Amino acid sequence: MALRFASVGFDVVIGSRRPEHAQAVVAELHERHGDRDLSLGGGANPVAADADVVVIATPWNSAAPTAASLGALLDDKLVFCMANALARVGSEFHALYPPRGSVAADVQAAVPSAHVVAAFQHLPARELAAIERPLQGDVLVCTDRLDALTEAIDIIERIPNLRALDCGSLANAGPVEAFTAVLLQLNARYRSRTSVLITGIDPDDDGTAPA
Repeated sequence: MALRFASVGFDVVIGSRRPEHAQAVVAELHERHGDRDLSLGGGANPVAADADVVVIATPWNSAAPTAASLGALLDDKLVFCMANALARVGSEFHALYPPRGSVAADVQAAVPSAHVVAAFQHLPARELAAIERPLQGDVLVCTDRLDALTEAIDIIERIPNLRALDCGSLANAGPVEAFTAVLLQLNARYRSRTSVLITGIDPDDDGTAPA
């Protein structure tokens, strides 16, 4: 996700509990894409959380604790949560349901003053990293903070060929996160890299209710 954001002009800082790990990842990305002018840096999580917008991209059971550990650094900030609660059972991934119904809702409870948005759950990682190729898909967006919705959609749609769709409050984030298990099963069965495309929505419809 960091690489894709950097490829469209955002200044990105990758955070980690171990700053040297984040810096090693950044060095690898710069080496791999030396022909591109990517604004990528690395440091400790608090350094990354000092950004205007924060993305929580940890394993699902670390998302809320990580957000809580950053505390006031996330006050009044847009915080994307892209984690999915999944468990491998045999050859399949099965969805899990955290205490508040979704990882994003748990993150919002951990940092009540942040503007948490669930998004990006259905974008395949390999395609995200392949910045020489365009992505295709719809990004389902859930948030309790309507003041953050417009900003979130604007950021998402800075990435060419992605369309952000308002899917309501964080109460709907649970099924959005859980559907990732279905996509992973399709990928395994059909040797594919699936994403979500919703049909039947007028491309000129911004979701505003008619007068």
